[in-house]
Amino acid sequence: MHRVLGDRRAIMILVGPALLVYSLIMLVPMVWSLGYAFTTGNAIDGFTWSGLENFRHLLSDSTVHSSLWFTVKYAVVVTIGQVLAGYALALLYTFYLKRASAFIRTLVFFPVVLPTVAVGLLFQKFFQVAPQTGPVNSLLNMVGIESIDWFGSAGSAFWVLVVMDVWRSMGFYAVLLFAGLVDIPEEVLESARLDGASGLRLIRHIILPLSFPVLMSSVIFSINGTLKVFDSVVALTGGGPGNATTPLTLYMFQTSFTYSEYGYGSAIALLLTVLCLLVTLVVFRVSRRDLTKG
Repeated sequence: MHRVLGDRRAIMILVGPALLVYSLIMLVPMVWSLGYAFTTGNAIDGFTWSGLENFRHLLSDSTVHSSLWFTVKYAVVVTIGQVLAGYALALLYTFYLKRASAFIRTLVFFPVVLPTVAVGLLFQKFFQVAPQTGPVNSLLNMVGIESIDWFGSAGSAFWVLVVMDVWRSMGFYAVLLFAGLVDIPEEVLESARLDGASGLRLIRHIILPLSFPVLMSSVIFSINGTLKVFDSVVALTGGGPGNATTPLTLYMFQTSFTYSEYGYGSAIALLLTVLCLLVTLVVFRVSRRDLTKG
């Protein structure tokens, strides 16, 4: 193995094809998109150099501001929900259900493999107010509360979207975090129990620090996925009411492919890329804390 890894020609043969495919699929389109960000026009009318005009437009575009705020708010709330729900389920699997958790893990993971459109239609039926009253409004009517138009206001539409995405993905993060929790040595846990640690003290001082690397991996995975949310919004709210639930990805798509403003759409894409990089760097910086201290 050392002989193979020490041979540059062998490394190029092993890594070269994958690196070439990655460059063609990922790097080349990224550089191409960056070039479009400094132009105006489309494939039919042609492209003209516009310099920093698209970026100046970004600063004054109110739709970009509202989409950016929605994207950040959605990413923070859903990431917290996904990781906390996943961690709670992982603790349940590991320390309470143990070997009996396989069936529950399968049930909770099942929504992950469902098509996003199917989940969106399901939640539309759950929360609909007309022409038929959905199950959620039916329950409210049973306790004397009038039906709510969940998709008629920005606040309620946002929370329905959050609930849907947390429910749909918490099974994935539960399995991911479960894999980290089962690697904690049983001897360490037994020693902590003998020293009097149990319940929340055991979780806070032993389990959380030892599972912190996989926890932070889950946070990074989740925050980058939620910042780039697209299909969930399109399937459930379509960005409405108005532009209230329109993330940067959907606005970028509309700008580029509905209004054929490829240059401005590329500038929005660049803004989203920078946002993802900055958030990832912040999470990495925070993850350097030593939870075993204090």
